Amino acid sequence: MSTTHTSQIVTETHTPAWRLFTIASFLASVVMLAGGIFFMEATFAAKGFYAMSALMLFQTSVSVTKTLRDEQEAQKFINRLEDAKTEKLLMDVTRNSDS
Repeated sequence: MSTTHTSQIVTETHTPAWRLFTIASFLASVVMLAGGIFFMEATFAAKGFYAMSALMLFQTSVSVTKTLRDEQEAQKFINRLEDAKTEKLLMDVTRNSDS
């Protein structure tokens, strides 16, 4: 992961190799899961149960990831606001002491 510093904003970007690896890993896991369910010696109802469980697990993992990311982004925003307020307060104090 590379980090780019522009003034006080820090952005983290992933390399193309990392993105390819994560996408390939996801696709491989989906294919293995589907193959495992398809070739499992079980009734159609049991296979359906496992397939629905896998889909629900995927959906909830996306939801949890998004929720945690949103909370992190909100905290970053709050920290930036607090930093701006502190900087403004310090500038006001500096101006008043210079007068």
